[in-house]
Amino acid sequence: MSTPLILLPGDEVPSNHLPSTKSNPLKLGSGVRLLSQPSTNSAASSHVLTASQAGILTTDAKRNTVSLQSFSNRRYIPTTNDLIIAQIHHSSIDYFHCIVTPHTAQALLGQLSFEGATKKTRPMLNRGDLVYARVSSVGLGAGAEVEITCVNPATGKAEPGGLGPLTGGMVFDISTGFAARLIRASSSSADHGDAIDGLVVLSELGKKLESSGGFEIAVGRNGKVWVDCSAAGDTAIKSTIAIGRCLQSTDDNNLNTTDQKKLVTKVLREMKLSS
Repeated sequence: MSTPLILLPGDEVPSNHLPSTKSNPLKLGSGVRLLSQPSTNSAASSHVLTASQAGILTTDAKRNTVSLQSFSNRRYIPTTNDLIIAQIHHSSIDYFHCIVTPHTAQALLGQLSFEGATKKTRPMLNRGDLVYARVSSVGLGAGAEVEITCVNPATGKAEPGGLGPLTGGMVFDISTGFAARLIRASSSSADHGDAIDGLVVLSELGKKLESSGGFEIAVGRNGKVWVDCSAAGDTAIKSTIAIGRCLQSTDDNNLNTTDQKKLVTKVLREMKLSS
C-alpha cells in the first residue's frame, strides 16, 4: 500500500500522482486549484495544480478526478463544484445574497438559477431560508465574489442531488472533513453503501428508521448537514434530533464502524425510537 501524500496550501500536485485516464478530461475536486502559469520545476507542463488547503491527495482513476481529503476542521474555503448549504441573507434585483460561512463574504445566487425558474415563477426566498447549491465560480484574491447555482448550467436541471430550496428539517454543524466523507459515502455504490469510507452511521440510521418513514439528508461541503424526517409523523422532531446527535458524535469522536453502530442503537433507545 502506497504512503498517503499530504499537501499543504500552495504545494504543487506531483504529475506522477495524477490519474492516467485520457478518455475523460481531468476534474478537480475540493482543495485543488488550477494555475494558469507553470512554475520553474514544471516547465514542461502547460498548467500547474496546487493545493488550496491542507489534506491527503486522493484520486479516482475511473472518474479521472483529483481532490484533497481535508482534516477535521471548521474552516471552509469555497471551491468550484462543491455542494454547499447556504442561507439567504437578503435579495437584490438579480441575486440572492447568501451566507456560506459566518466569517466569509456572502455568495451570489442568481434569482433565475433554479430549475424552470422565470421572472414570474422564480422562488420567493426570504431571509433565513436555506438552499442546497453548487459553487459555480470562485474569484481570485481576497474578497473575491463567490457565485453559486441550484441548476446544472449544461442541462438546466437541479441534478440528481436535489439542488434548490430546503424546506422544513433542521441543520446541524459538522467539520468540513467529516462533511467531505459523508458526501463521498453518499455517492458510493449501493452495493457497498457508506462503509467504503469507514462510515456506517447513515446506513444504520436508515435501516432502523425505515419503518417510521425514513429521512432525507443534504450534506454541505461547508460543514452543514440538513436532515428532514417529516415523513415520520409524530416522531419527526425526535428522529431529526437523533440523526443530528449521531452524526455530530461520530464526527467529534472519530468513531469506528463498530462504535457507530453502538451509538445509533444507544441514541435511538434514549429517544424511544426503537425497542
